[in-house]
Amino acid sequence: MAHINRHIRARLMKALHASPIVFLNGPRQAGKSTIVQDLSKNEFPAEYVTFDSTTQMAAAVNAPMSYLKDRKGSLIIDEVQLVPEIFRALKIVVDELRQEQSDKLRGRFLLTGSANIMALPKLSDPLVGRMSVLTLYPISSSEAVDGKGDFIEKLFNKDFQTDDGRHKLSDIIRASTFPEISGADISERTNWFDGYLTTILQRDVRALAEIEKLSSLPNLLRILANRAGGLINDADIARDAGLNPVTSRNYKTLLKMLFLTFELAPWYRNIGKRLVKSPKGYMTDTLLLCHLLQYELSDIEKNRPELFGHVLENFVATELLKLITFNEKKLDLFHFRTSDNKEVDFVLEKPNGQLAAIEVKRSDNVGKSDFKGLIELQDMTKGDFACGIVLYRGRDVVPFGENLWAVPMSNLWV
Repeated sequence: MAHINRHIRARLMKALHASPIVFLNGPRQAGKSTIVQDLSKNEFPAEYVTFDSTTQMAAAVNAPMSYLKDRKGSLIIDEVQLVPEIFRALKIVVDELRQEQSDKLRGRFLLTGSANIMALPKLSDPLVGRMSVLTLYPISSSEAVDGKGDFIEKLFNKDFQTDDGRHKLSDIIRASTFPEISGADISERTNWFDGYLTTILQRDVRALAEIEKLSSLPNLLRILANRAGGLINDADIARDAGLNPVTSRNYKTLLKMLFLTFELAPWYRNIGKRLVKSPKGYMTDTLLLCHLLQYELSDIEKNRPELFGHVLENFVATELLKLITFNEKKLDLFHFRTSDNKEVDFVLEKPNGQLAAIEVKRSDNVGKSDFKGLIELQDMTKGDFACGIVLYRGRDVVPFGENLWAVPMSNLWV
């Protein structure tokens, strides 16, 4: 496939100029190795090694301090989570360089990993204050069509565009996935995902944790896929998976650490309103979701409109997750639901409390009733509410009240 410009590249270079260690994590096959190897040949001259190599891994395990100190310049280590012993050695080496006031400290180590080590205190604690963490997800829709990736900024500025009809939504979803299968046909995707899941659930899981019921993980993953976009009910999930609640939660955490799934916390403030406080669950890649549901995207779109609504919500959730990683300013992503079932699919919040809210509709038309959750949130938050939109499949930007609009889905990628 053609080269795709990854929007996180600028943030990655800025982090390398500011921090001694930069950790780029994200799902396996999201493109981490490609981007760091390209940087090593251009903007960031560095030696590249990968712990996928058994020789490199054995050397690092045997003598982690020597392994790091023998490199005089910047070093890129791919799949760093495979050698946990290296993290304590990284702390010691960085602290020694600090004492020497070395001018070679910034950008000394660029690490990549297919697991979120920040969820493992034994690994992450030694590097607190010494490491910047960025996440690279599969290709975003804006990357796929060479867009700017500035939807969130435009959202808060209420700067929306009509749809010129150049891109079909289904084609965009097929392109917004892992680089190796972006735009591939159903047969190629099916084979690729089968191998992908086998690698993760057999190899990567074993590297992170002792799992007694490894065979339960594929079933648990399918259960979570069937609940994508819904509220997380741990008791129901454990029952359906045939696991006790503690084991089910631990396995669920492991799937999140491997970037197969993610959850959105509920948005709430102490303002006296009864709100639902359960998280919602999603799959990190929408084509992976379709694979686990055992449906082709076009079949869902044509024959299962209700299911397509959940798939579309998952797609928007992953797009917002990716867009947040491009944004240098801190943003939090939530969902919103009241006890009487007024809900908003997504709420973006800035540190100053300013909010932008998004409801997702699969239809070509929008009505007043589609804004009831947005209006509820607007009434609760008053001046903090920057805007609320219904993302839909129509072509026009249509105002529906003060700071409320119907907005074409294409605004995500233009």
